[in-house]
Amino acid sequence: MNTLIYLIPIALFLGGLGLAAFLWSIRSGQYEDLDGAAWRVLDDEEGASGGPPGAHGG
Repeated sequence: MNTLIYLIPIALFLGGLGLAAFLWSIRSGQYEDLDGAAWRVLDDEEGASGGPPGAHGG
């Protein structure tokens, strides 16, 4: 029972820390464009020359 005196505040602190990190990520716009990264992977604009991405000198 003595360990609960330590474990309960630690669990509450870690839960609050996770909640604060989640709220920070929402406010900073981390979840604004969830589909954008998926579409950028499929975008073939830069690799159209057939070489590696930096090989065409510009």
